[in-house]
Amino acid sequence: MGTLLIMLRRLMLAAWRYRWVAAAIAWLVCGGGWAFVYTIPNQYEASARLYVDADAVLTPLLRGLSIDSSLSSQLDVLQRTLLSRPNLEKLVSNTDLDLTITGPSDLESMVARLGVEIKITPQTRNLFTITYRNTTPKLAFDVVQTILTTFIESKTGNNRSEMENAQSFLQQQLANYEQQLRAAERKRADFRAKYLDLLPMGESGGSRLDQAQGGLRQLQGLITDQVAKRDLLNRELSATSPLIVTENETLPLPGSAAAAIAARGATPRDPRVEQAQSELNELRLRYTENHPDVVSAKRRLEALKVQFEQFLAGEAAKAAENKAAYDDATAKAAEKAAQDNAGKPPPPTSRPVRSLPNPIYEQIKVRLYETESTIASLQRQIADATRERDRLEEMARSAPGVQAEFLNLNRDYDVLRRNYEELLGRRESMRISTAAEADADKIKIQVIDPPQVPQNPVAPKRTLLMSVVLAIGIGAGLAAAVMLVQFDQSYHTIDELRDLGLPVAGGISLLNVTVTRGRLASVMIFSLAVLLLGGIYGGLLYRISRGPGGL
Repeated sequence: MGTLLIMLRRLMLAAWRYRWVAAAIAWLVCGGGWAFVYTIPNQYEASARLYVDADAVLTPLLRGLSIDSSLSSQLDVLQRTLLSRPNLEKLVSNTDLDLTITGPSDLESMVARLGVEIKITPQTRNLFTITYRNTTPKLAFDVVQTILTTFIESKTGNNRSEMENAQSFLQQQLANYEQQLRAAERKRADFRAKYLDLLPMGESGGSRLDQAQGGLRQLQGLITDQVAKRDLLNRELSATSPLIVTENETLPLPGSAAAAIAARGATPRDPRVEQAQSELNELRLRYTENHPDVVSAKRRLEALKVQFEQFLAGEAAKAAENKAAYDDATAKAAEKAAQDNAGKPPPPTSRPVRSLPNPIYEQIKVRLYETESTIASLQRQIADATRERDRLEEMARSAPGVQAEFLNLNRDYDVLRRNYEELLGRRESMRISTAAEADADKIKIQVIDPPQVPQNPVAPKRTLLMSVVLAIGIGAGLAAAVMLVQFDQSYHTIDELRDLGLPVAGGISLLNVTVTRGRLASVMIFSLAVLLLGGIYGGLLYRISRGPGGL
């Protein structure tokens, strides 16, 4: 810190030698700057506060279809409306601004300048301030008043035309959307007709391919059941005798019937259960018991076992009914034989033996024929279903993106239909608004504070500018003195000589009275020059404060 102070002290002592240069530069800068500031013309500002019903004038009629306008967007719309080129050209022609115009280029520059100089500032959502500055107070007032009048007249006369334009716009958009909607409907209908078999049907969402695959699986399950039923009937038929041997016209229960009942009590085998068991065993070799595939295979095996047990229970019930019918027929035959032999001598020991058709055997054969017919019908249906499935699968492989394209068509169609319905609603709302506009006198634009002819200037801020010029002049003088010191090769103190490394015995001060008086006179004159500069600055400030506006 001490070194810095020493350096500053040396610098100030060296700059003191060039004090007159610094004073001259300060006087030149301050004099020229103050003269320029003093000649700047006064700027007068006229302003007006305007209330605009933004919801009625600035908000788009299609609110809801687009983002609601914010304060900044409303300001932009109002500024573009007020400062449109027709309004600015009318403003130039209705004021004294056209006196300075000599050609089209002057008009272009004037319109561009007015678009920048006229300021529109928002205070609230619906309250705006319009300001304009000019060197002539009356012209500033005329500009603000004229632009307000032009805007209000245009809005008052154009409200109905805006409604009509909006209705025309809505009609055009509705016609456009209607064409697009019809085109989308035709395109979607043609696409559905072309790929009807691959597209979802109804609310279930399944296609014909899914239905064909499901129907084929169902037919395969039915034929498996019928094949198992046929095998069981074949075993019953092979264990049942086609004839019943009778003696003395009695119908005892043949031993073959007992064998058939025993055969019906045997446990048959279901191919589907065996296949499911085989698949489960293969999965167990690769996965653990808790693996999802193993658990699913177990559930499928249990379901097949339950279905087969239900099938066997039904067959056992039918066999019991057949046995009951056989027992009833045998009892009736014995009763008839007893009635026929009543009053006759006892038959001889050896009776003739007679064979009769076994009704159970005949019933089993009829059921076997029915099962064979059902199997043949199912085989034909499976063949037809397989061909249909193969055809649909081939179609699906040839057009893999059908469903995705259909979803895109549906999405585009839904968007168009939603926008079309929204526009229809807006059109009805517009009709109601038009009727209300014709029957009601709504205030949309109102001037809160009309413009006044300004009496005092608002610019330039001469007091501030004078102070800035003074600071710049003093700074320029000091900078010039410091710069001259940098080019000065002389030594001003003994310490500077000692810094050269040469032995310095000492220094001799000037004790001449004349020299001392000259120095004092120089200091006093320099101080007087500085004080005079400050006095001029104070006088200018006083004059400015006493002038119009006090700027």
